[in-house]
This record gives sequence, structure tokens and C-alpha cells, in this order.
Amino acid sequence: MPRSGYSWWHLVLTGRYTWLPGDRRGFRNREHRIHSSGDYKTPPPREEHELLREHYHDAATQVRLFDSAARVCIGEAMLAKLRKMNLRCLTLAVSPSHAHILVECEDDYQAAQRVASKLKQASSYAVRDTFPGKIWARLGKPIPIRDRQHHQKVFHYILNHARKEGAWTWKFDAPVEESHSSFHSEMGFFSESRRVDPSPKKAHP
Repeated sequence: MPRSGYSWWHLVLTGRYTWLPGDRRGFRNREHRIHSSGDYKTPPPREEHELLREHYHDAATQVRLFDSAARVCIGEAMLAKLRKMNLRCLTLAVSPSHAHILVECEDDYQAAQRVASKLKQASSYAVRDTFPGKIWARLGKPIPIRDRQHHQKVFHYILNHARKEGAWTWKFDAPVEESHSSFHSEMGFFSESRRVDPSPKKAHP
């Protein structure tokens, strides 16, 4: 259970230039002024927003995907920042183009956005030598966790990025002395903490 005044949030951070207006996977721009008829699960027709896609073509060529070393640095920098902010994180994944974090923070959308911004800053600084400049898209996407079923679904969805995309992943491991606490019993399906950075061909190490 989250602490009083806090909620669990699914933070989604997108790499810079990796999901632009006109993307064939579908897109939503700020305040939904323009949006496509589909999404990444059911992509829109290829010809939809073709001119918009061409307009952003030059930016799309500047995409820099995170290599395995960068994914480790980014993930560890995010975890260190969350610890410094005294925020509980249950799982985290850094793929070549984006990151997912399941974290407990204040029960306020703007507060969740601020946490996402601080994670961007910390991780950008950690890889500044190999990825100078901005590495994240400007806006984040904090998604509030609705209930226990949603919580479990997001947890496993994030960890599954190791298998799907070769993501570096981490998950929480409650200390033995907390094994019977209300927190651990509520989230009893979390058993181990592991950093995972598999090759794309392996399901798990």
C-alpha cells in the first residue's frame, strides 16, 4: 500500500526524437490538438499524417539509441536519485529508446511530473560524456496506478522489456525482516532484486 498522501505511478520517459508527430505507431501532441486514429497496438493507416512525418524527417535522423553501457548508467543514476529523494521504486527498465519506472510519489500529477524531470536530469548527467546534450523528450507521461491488478500488470509489463527489447531492468527486493509487513504482503509477488541486461536473444540471464 502507498504511504498516506502518496500513490504509485508508472512513469514513461521517451528518448529525444524517438517518437515524433506523424509517427507510424500513432501519436498525441500537446493538449491533443492533433492525434492519429490509432496507437502502437493498432497503428493508423500508413498514409495518415504523411506530410507531418516528412516535416519531422530531419529530426528523426538525429535519434541516438542507448547502448547497453548507457542503459546501465541511466538505470543506476535513476535509482540513486530516487533513493536520494526517499521515494520507493518497485521496478525500472531502460530500453534503447525509452524508460519505464514504477514509483511511489505524491498523489498529484504535477508532483509525478517533477519526479520524472529529476530522473531525466540525473540520468542525462550520468551519460553526458557519451550522450552530450538532451537525451529525453520534453514531456513525460505519469500514469496513476488504479488498483492492485493494474499494479501487478504494470510491474510485469516493465520487467518484460528485458525479453522484448533487451532492456536493463531492476526490481525491488524487500529485506527479510520486512517479509511479513503490510507492504510486503500487499506486494507479495515481488521476490528478488536483480539488475538484468540480457542480450536481445536471451529471455533472461
